[in-house]
Amino acid sequence: MEIIEYSMIELIDPTGILTGNRYEFRIYVKFDEEDELYNEKGTGVRVIYSVDGGIGKVASYHLFERATDEVLDFDLDDNEIAQLASFCEEHLEEE
Repeated sequence: MEIIEYSMIELIDPTGILTGNRYEFRIYVKFDEEDELYNEKGTGVRVIYSVDGGIGKVASYHLFERATDEVLDFDLDDNEIAQLASFCEEHLEEE
């Protein structure tokens, strides 16, 4: 999985129920053609990244087809989720 582009926004909890901060990352990735996640129209991952008490984690994610935003019913493996978490953490520090 190669990350080729991303965007990020901070999500605001209007109710104040959630603790910490939440960020939505739209990460566009490229998979090898042999990978079951490969999509010729492009693939994205919508990641909700949570930071609470200085600890960050991937709260949720889903894959989508870049051309249509249609959700793809696939799961990432643990090392791919860890890669996304590291990416989110690094890019939050840059902001």
